[in-house]
Amino acid sequence: MSKQPKKSTMKAVYMVTMGFLSAILLLGQVGMAALPNIEPVTMLIIVYTLIYKKQVFYIIYTFVLLEGLIYGFGIWWFSYLYIWSILAIIVLLMQKNRSVLTWTVLAGAYGLSFGFLCAIPYFISGGPGAGVAYWISGIPYDIAHCVGNIVVTALLFRPVYHVLNKMHGSQIAYLANMEKNAHIRNTP
Repeated sequence: MSKQPKKSTMKAVYMVTMGFLSAILLLGQVGMAALPNIEPVTMLIIVYTLIYKKQVFYIIYTFVLLEGLIYGFGIWWFSYLYIWSILAIIVLLMQKNRSVLTWTVLAGAYGLSFGFLCAIPYFISGGPGAGVAYWISGIPYDIAHCVGNIVVTALLFRPVYHVLNKMHGSQIAYLANMEKNAHIRNTP
């Protein structure tokens, strides 16, 4: 009987958390839209993945859906369905690494490769010429994205990771306490 409150409480806590973290991604991206390809999304997805592991995909797809609702569901939108997932998978494969330098390099490399990854739907829909043209025309933005990701990750990774990790630890402690109290109340 004590397991049901744990599952429902855990679901509610994580649903609110995933929604909140998705909103932070969106606000970070929309709030910095005036600066071309400079935003905290890459760094946040790295941190979210390190803390929430596979649950990060809920955050990613909520963020992508919200972006589609704001900017429209154009061909670019399809690339966002896999681009952020690729980053999360890379982070999951490297999750034992705790070096800020490693995550900064990954964020920079990801910014540099972003245009190529976004060009894939254009390769499919318009052929190789359209894909290459899209990719090449975006190289200056990819360079800005690389530099922006390096700066943002180098400056913010450690404090953001610390705060979110502490929040996640508090959530786990809260849920454990709820389970313990539910078990005590249900004991005859």
